Amino acid sequence: MLSNSSSSGLPAESQAKAVVASPMQTVGALAFGLVIIFAVGFMPVEAAHNAAHDSRHALAFPCH
Repeated sequence: MLSNSSSSGLPAESQAKAVVASPMQTVGALAFGLVIIFAVGFMPVEAAHNAAHDSRHALAFPCH
């Protein structure tokens, strides 16, 4: 039986989609990371503290 799959075991069509998705995922992750870094970097210190404090309470961690 002849198959249209490569040595990776994926059909050629799926392998092409995986190759295209990887750079797009990398760019998306980098963009998301930059947004997070700049959003936190320019956030007032008190707002960052309150967000962290409220998150600890939401996750049931004791903090005081």
